[in-house]
Amino acid sequence: MAKVLILIFLALSIRANCTQLIEYCRKPPALFVFGDSFFDPGNNNYIKTTTLDQANFWPYGETYFKYPTGRFSDGRLISDFIAEHAKLPLIPPYLQPRDYDSYCGANFASAGAGVLPETFQGAVIDLRMQLKYFEKEVNAAQLRKKVGAFDSKMILSNAVFLFSIGTNDYISPFVLKNSSMLPSHQEYIAMVIGNLTQVVKAVYKRGGRKFGFLNLGDLGCLPGLRISKPQNGSGCLEEASTLAKLHNEALQNVLNKMKNHLKGFKYSLYDFNTFLRQILNHPSRYGFKEGEKACCGSGHYNGIFSCGGKRGVKEFELCKNPNEFIFWDSYHLTESVYKKMARQMWYGPSKGPYNLTQFFQCL
Repeated sequence: MAKVLILIFLALSIRANCTQLIEYCRKPPALFVFGDSFFDPGNNNYIKTTTLDQANFWPYGETYFKYPTGRFSDGRLISDFIAEHAKLPLIPPYLQPRDYDSYCGANFASAGAGVLPETFQGAVIDLRMQLKYFEKEVNAAQLRKKVGAFDSKMILSNAVFLFSIGTNDYISPFVLKNSSMLPSHQEYIAMVIGNLTQVVKAVYKRGGRKFGFLNLGDLGCLPGLRISKPQNGSGCLEEASTLAKLHNEALQNVLNKMKNHLKGFKYSLYDFNTFLRQILNHPSRYGFKEGEKACCGSGHYNGIFSCGGKRGVKEFELCKNPNEFIFWDSYHLTESVYKKMARQMWYGPSKGPYNLTQFFQCL
């Protein structure tokens, strides 16, 4: 009789757990976001930093939000569009007070952040600190308190982790005019990739299994770096573009290694670089009229980082229609470009085995 009761209890428990699992799979997976200004929805609004690393003033946000949110664009970012594709609300800044009636994840990204702590040190939330915020966010006791025991077990194994990081590590020497102080390209890239790998593995140890990455764009073609060429010459700053190319090759290699050595590790790698080059070379093919000059800024190509007039140079130019431009300001893209990129990330193709559509299914 005791054995029968035990079997009945086990059957009921399994049925209850399956019912919970079915219900859980009706919810989109949580989205955790790490990175820089391509993903920051306004975390830098809440830290002591400079206007160089903030976008909480007009005309930022003017196209979609109609007010500045802290996003470095005229509207939404790639991470916002991914959330929309996944039928999640926009993931707010981690540092912004939030309620947990419906847990959707967290966004730790910080404009100006790099993989290396030394990148714009003291003014941004570097990747290591973002990891610490994540570990605090998903502390077992804290997560159970927010979402309940069952969901807390499922969230991390089914969550999607997005990374956009590295750009600032490579452009900061040019922005700060000390590129001659860099170690050899290979040494520097190895430092960046090594530190990124450590953070990804730390998230993996916490239970993360589904990772989405962007590789780096053609950095030398950013308006803010184009003007670094002698006498404002035409064309891109090749040294910066070369660093991006070498980084992207190293990133692809290390992701393949992690896939082969970490059980259950899955990744999607969006080729940000190739698509950006395509639209820069053929803007009209993608619905744009201007592929070199930024919508907002001053100087040649509007490459002086003056958008909003709160970064030393008060006078700046603002285009009438950001949708016609690829670049919003000296270093960032318009909402129209981010929307196209997010759609590609969602549906593929990917330089990794998966696209994001697959990641947001209950695997």
